Amino acid sequence: MIAEISTVGKRARKRIALRLLPFLFLMYVVCYIDRVNVSLANLRMSADLGFSDRMYGLGVGAFAVGYLLFEIPGAIVVERWSARKWLARIMITWGLFTILTAFVHTARQFYAARFLVGMAEASFFPGVIVYLTHWFRASDRAKAVAAFFTGLPTASITSSLLASWILSIHWLNFPGWRWLFIIEGIPPIALGVIIPWYLTDRPAEAEWLPGSEREWVTSELAAEAMVKKRTQNYTIRQAFRDRRTVVLILVWFLTMCGAQGSMFFLPMFIRRLSGLPNSTVALLVAIPSMAAMIGMLLNGWHADKTGERRWHCVIPLACAAIAYLLLPSFMHQFVLVIVLLTLSAGLLYSCHPVLWSMPTLVLSGTAAAASFGLINSLGQLGGLAGPYAVGYLNDRTGKLAAAFGFIGTCYLIAGILVSFIRINGRGSLAEPELSEEVLTLGVR
Repeated sequence: MIAEISTVGKRARKRIALRLLPFLFLMYVVCYIDRVNVSLANLRMSADLGFSDRMYGLGVGAFAVGYLLFEIPGAIVVERWSARKWLARIMITWGLFTILTAFVHTARQFYAARFLVGMAEASFFPGVIVYLTHWFRASDRAKAVAAFFTGLPTASITSSLLASWILSIHWLNFPGWRWLFIIEGIPPIALGVIIPWYLTDRPAEAEWLPGSEREWVTSELAAEAMVKKRTQNYTIRQAFRDRRTVVLILVWFLTMCGAQGSMFFLPMFIRRLSGLPNSTVALLVAIPSMAAMIGMLLNGWHADKTGERRWHCVIPLACAAIAYLLLPSFMHQFVLVIVLLTLSAGLLYSCHPVLWSMPTLVLSGTAAAASFGLINSLGQLGGLAGPYAVGYLNDRTGKLAAAFGFIGTCYLIAGILVSFIRINGRGSLAEPELSEEVLTLGVR
């Protein structure tokens, strides 16, 4: 049974959400614009530079290598040092490297630029997830993560609209795809300057919270952490060796294989199946992103309302898999292709905030920060494997059917793995009373 929340608690939850979530959402929008802009730039970039699909896929995947190397240390820095200072550093450096990408001329330069962007952005996502655990109770976390995660589809929509204009310009003898990197590399630098002055590391330091509300959220989070430690106080090594962490790594890896393979080739898929001009293709990319935004908010809200986690991941993943596996049968019916791509995006991304709320139910402190980094960094290797596999299959077969089958299979296996994750032995989660033992994840 969910505990009653005091009037002070309700005010604190609302004030914290209104203060932090819009700004974190904006940061993620800017983050993902800089991550996905290469897919829209590639509507002309590969042709101008002579890249094959495989070369482009490998370059896109180089991002994941840089990401992997610096992910875990950065997440620990957020927990032990300062989230706002570290996030500011991340945004300024990735903005600079995004601008640098505009000046590549060879495949090696492209690989190096993407590696540097990945290295700079490493630990942004797990860092924010750790940061949210400093402010939101377990019962509010899926909604908070969902609000943050909607920055992803919003970024795709915004990037699509911007790209439809930027790709058509040719200033100073620079093609539009180069200007795409330059223009979209400026906002993260600006936000990086603002972050240290706007964000607050922990509730105890929040002068913008009234004293009673500051005390309420601090005591609630401290009580949750105490219950977790009483049940099992994980060290970093124990968290890494826990089989639940291993399952989540596999799930995230497969999800990223499909999602990144789809995301970085989506404009190309649409262009090849429709023959439409680049500016129109850029606008059509926004349609699946809109579905993703709606799916995230609805599924995150419903997961918190019901307290259920597992099936809020399994069902969307399975349905997204079916949509992609059906695509080869309808490739000559473009309207149905857009419908299936839209459904798959809405379903796939709806499970992300729920999936990332699962580790926070068990882990806390430095072990949680390190585990978030481990899950995300190893899972992000799917960002290397997925785009490369899609590019290889496109080059090898000359058709898109094999790539669609690969993406659908990744989602299907990920859904099967999530079905083996149990929460409290029943597959459901109820908010624990502070006097009760915390509910823990367990793998059957």
